[in-house]
Parts: sequence; C-alpha cells; structure tokens
Amino acid sequence: MTAWISEATARLLRDCSLDQETVRRVVRTALDEDLRLGPDATTAATVPAGSRATARLRVRSDGVLAGGAAALAVFDAVLGADYELVEGTEDGTALRAGSQVLAVRGPVHGLLTAERTALNLLCHLSGVATATAAWVAEVRERGCAVRDSRKTLPGLRELEKYAVRAGGGVNHRMGLGDAVLIKDNHIVAAGSVTAALAAVRRHAPELSCEVEVDDLDQLDEALAAGADEILLDNFDTAQCAEAVRRRDAVAARTLLEASGGLRLDAARSYAETGVDYLAVGALTHSSPALDIGLDLE
Repeated sequence: MTAWISEATARLLRDCSLDQETVRRVVRTALDEDLRLGPDATTAATVPAGSRATARLRVRSDGVLAGGAAALAVFDAVLGADYELVEGTEDGTALRAGSQVLAVRGPVHGLLTAERTALNLLCHLSGVATATAAWVAEVRERGCAVRDSRKTLPGLRELEKYAVRAGGGVNHRMGLGDAVLIKDNHIVAAGSVTAALAAVRRHAPELSCEVEVDDLDQLDEALAAGADEILLDNFDTAQCAEAVRRRDAVAARTLLEASGGLRLDAARSYAETGVDYLAVGALTHSSPALDIGLDLE
C-alpha cells in the first residue's frame, strides 16, 4: 500500500474542509487491518492477472451521501495512479435507492482489495449524514440547528463531524481545547456555576464558553454570569420554553441548547420552544450505516 493521494482527491478533501493527513491515517489504519496478515488471497486465487473492470457503487436504500473523497483515498492508496474516476456524486446529495454514487475503472485485484475499506467509510459516513438530514428536516423551519457532540468513534471524529455537516447539521467543539464546556463535575470542583465561569474567563478568555445546567436556578446563575451558551441537560419542552423566556427577559445574547436523550419524533416540539440548538450525540455514535454496494462490470 502507498500513502499517495491524487491531486483530484486532495482537491475534494480541501473542498470538504477535511485534513489530508487525517484521512490518510484513517485509510492506512483500515487497510492495515485487512492486509497485515498478507495480500487478498481470495482475489489472487480467483481473478486472472491483468484483469480490469469498472466498479460501480450504488445505494440500496434512500439516503444522503457523505465520504466520497474518503472512498477515493482508499482507491488511491491501493491502486496509486492506475485507475480512473468514471463518475462521482457530490456529498450532501439526497439519493434514491439504486442511484450510483461512484464509478471507478482499474485493475480488478486492486478494486476488490479496496472494496470493503472504501465501503466501510462510505456507508458509515453516509449513515451519519442521512440521520442528520432527518433531524434537520424536522427543525429547519423553526430556526433551530442540529448539533453533534464528541461522542465519536476513535480516530474518526473529523470525518464523522464532516458527515454531520454534509447532512445539514452543525458542529460542536472538535476537541477539549477549541471551546469550553463547563459540566456538572466542573461546577462541583469550582464550587458554583459563577465560580467556574470566572475561572474559565481568567484561564482562557479567548474561548467560547458553554455551561451545562440541570435546572432553572442554575440557568439563572449562568445567564447572570454571562455564559456564551447554556446546555439545558435533560430539560423537557416546558422547561426549555421557560428557559427561553428567562433568557429573553434579561435580553441576554446567550444561545440555548437542548440536550439529553432527544428523540427524532420529539425534535419539532423542542425546536418550537425557541432553543437555538438540539444536541444529538446519536448522530455519530448510533446512526445505522447506509446500505451501499459495489458491483463490477
């Protein structure tokens, strides 16, 4: 295997705001799982040397595409420059079952060696995008955004958060150092919401600061202390509506985020309370893969 990524794939990754080295690492790790014990024995035994074909990847159920560039990076790593992209579909496209998402032509040995890794990434990321799009459709008209969390699979955070964007969602912080989220254990350690916020302002005044609150009293304290965002943890819709009323009553610019066990069938009700975000960790940790298959021609 090579670490090579074509200029065409690199351009697609840049267009998606994906780091090339991150994708290269993910692809290398995934291929190593398949090839560390030796080359593809089944393909070597059954496919005549020198055979070439077109591999067509098609969705088998309706969904939203994400991860096309990552799939191409797999073919780059396995085949190098010895293949061509015949046709591709833009990430974020809503597809009907049977639609083609990608077609590449090259040596059959390489196409089949790359098949499972390319599909693993494409199916998983498209599943995240598809689930996100379903949530977004429920809340879009109510001025509420759907946001992810750090509940991601190890090594796949950047790709999974990209898939959320492809589905129309927005990203929460990427890691622990690009934004502050004061949770209940931080409040216990600091002594109060006010003390925790003050400590953060002293330590990292340049970072946006969100506070998780468990009740309306903590909400009032966080509003008074000037939190940039407040996470309403396990609030029901009535409590969310009251939180919005209290925020608006003090003319605070604080953004409010509903979080904790939210379900798709309740998304619209939560959005109608006036909160700014719905936090849905399930987008990245529980979305089913979109069914996509590869057929040779």
